Amino acid sequence: MAGFGTILDKDEISAVADFVRWEFMIHHAPNTRYHIEANGWDNHERYAEAFPFATGELALDTPDDQLTVGQRAGKQLFFSACITCHDRARVMEEGPIWESRPVSFPRNGVTPETVGQLDGVSGASIYAVHDRPVVVADLTAEERMGETLFQKNCAFCHAADGTGKNWIGRFLEPHPRNLTDTTFMSGQTATTLLMTLREGIPGTSMPAWKSVLSDEQIVAILHYIHRVFHPVAGLGRGER
Repeated sequence: MAGFGTILDKDEISAVADFVRWEFMIHHAPNTRYHIEANGWDNHERYAEAFPFATGELALDTPDDQLTVGQRAGKQLFFSACITCHDRARVMEEGPIWESRPVSFPRNGVTPETVGQLDGVSGASIYAVHDRPVVVADLTAEERMGETLFQKNCAFCHAADGTGKNWIGRFLEPHPRNLTDTTFMSGQTATTLLMTLREGIPGTSMPAWKSVLSDEQIVAILHYIHRVFHPVAGLGRGER
């Protein structure tokens, strides 16, 4: 979440905080509920079979043979229509399948058993194609380290392919930079990008990584960007 200190003044921020406390925490006011007709949910009951999975009453990884026919339908419905906003609700066993990814969690009728078999269409959205890392076979050890770090830390917002056109990136404001865009990248240098990685960008969702990653790791990410997404001016001339 980006800071609003550059958008709202102190009185406005205080007013928002008071509203959240009054409406959501004290009165639980119906007009602030998401699933209402005014927000486009004129017939939310059509998802009733999925409700037990959204509330956590039933775990998403409950084996199908332990569910009724209606519950199995509700589970599929949750994967296809609810999971993007409701996250993974509740599972009995954590594991790699439930780790966050740039395109949220598996959906569109996908079950834990079939994850990994998705393509850009069955992955549920036009954003899924950007969740695929660019394959480069001959990365150096430093670039390989940068790849691992980028995909683990940066791809959530910038997409696995560096475009920022994944599901999360499209909804962030301002949008994460497209690291493959020549117009933007041609105005950057190793020095400016390293400064951004280390210090972040105030007023946006771009955090400072200097307290999370070592300088060696930050430089490795820059080398990965340089090799895979777009050449970075000044890299390789001692700018570290």
